Amino acid sequence: MKTMQAILVEDEAPLRLATTQTLELGGFTVRAFASAEEAQAALDAAFDGVIVSDVRLPGRSGLDLLAQVVALDAELPMIMVTGHGDVAMAVGAMRAGAYDFIEKPFGAERLLDAVRRAQERRSLVLENRHLKTAWALHPDTPQLVGRSDAIERLKVLVRNIAPAGVDILINGQTGTGKEVVARLIHAASARKGNFVAINCGALPESVFESEMFGHEAGAFTGAHKRRIGKLEYANGGTLFLDEIESMPMALQVKLLRALQERRLERLGGNEAIAVNFRIIAASKADLLELSAEGRFREDLYYRIGVATIDLPRLNERRDDIAPLMAHFTQDAAQRYGRPVPQWSSQQMSQWQAAEWPGNVRELRNFAERLVLGIVAAPAPDAAAAPGGALSLPQQLDAYERELIANALDAVDGNVSTAADQLGVPRKTLYDKLKKYQLAPGKK
Repeated sequence: MKTMQAILVEDEAPLRLATTQTLELGGFTVRAFASAEEAQAALDAAFDGVIVSDVRLPGRSGLDLLAQVVALDAELPMIMVTGHGDVAMAVGAMRAGAYDFIEKPFGAERLLDAVRRAQERRSLVLENRHLKTAWALHPDTPQLVGRSDAIERLKVLVRNIAPAGVDILINGQTGTGKEVVARLIHAASARKGNFVAINCGALPESVFESEMFGHEAGAFTGAHKRRIGKLEYANGGTLFLDEIESMPMALQVKLLRALQERRLERLGGNEAIAVNFRIIAASKADLLELSAEGRFREDLYYRIGVATIDLPRLNERRDDIAPLMAHFTQDAAQRYGRPVPQWSSQQMSQWQAAEWPGNVRELRNFAERLVLGIVAAPAPDAAAAPGGALSLPQQLDAYERELIANALDAVDGNVSTAADQLGVPRKTLYDKLKKYQLAPGKK
């Protein structure tokens, strides 16, 4: 994970030293300053950390620094440290854009909890900005969401390998994002042709050859006209073969020959057709083990595996769960016209601790169900893992939310009528709307 950054502004030297040590023990790299003027000179909009500042400083105050920070980047989190009796001032600072405030004297855990939450918020903000910029420049190009060391290494590998044009084998469990990586490699390459995807595990063996290589009219019963196969359709582009371990052995021989010669023959034809495509194959199984068992051709393995990419499981990149959840919920909320659900740091900690056997795909499906209200965000002390069965309180919340949403839909959003039909006071219904993040319609 990237180093966590903090800027500390405290004029009292002993407290500045003690707070710096606390933050460093908590995993932060700290730059400490004695005045607002010194801190401001070190700031820029790309700063990816958190600012912790005393309110009362010599010269310009912490509130003056806050105004400069908000002008620089309104989403740069700043935590204000106040003395006893300065709570009213701190509330004013919150209204002016401060992320949080801590009253002196404070314990180490109180400080670290606030700073870690602010750091998480900052990381999500910057990740979302990066994604929005990438989508604006290349709206159809998938992106690798995450900030873990594993994903940072993968991004570098993709950038290096995409222009080379070599055939690639992507290894990874189901749901780890093999097709996303394949599409990203194609988009980052110089190839202008189509990206053609085939799920080898979903094709019946009887139609596999025709689907891959095409056929001439009359090649078999029902072949009334010529059909272009996937390999030919991928000419000038990329052919993505998912679950290649499921490809029949007879087709493996024919594919190997097409890869070696860059030529193919349609089923029922005699003409050798020149093709220029890149193969990106994906497997959830160990192809070398399969070849040792006689279930996959070893020569084909070495032909497609000129370069290999091993994708990590989601539980091996837990630092990416927060940005992935933000990405998936925002995407689902936009598609379904629903509000983006909110969650606490405790809830996120639960999600980061879960195993997610279905990897990123399972997380995405969970995020969509969360947006749709099919599942409720677990309470901080919920016993159920996010990928597993819901606890009874969670199920009751989800059921109640669905009842309220249906009641509102039935009366065109009229809260008074919905409250009457549900048999609850309007005040109770408004509290429920707030709890479940349902937008009220007519009053």
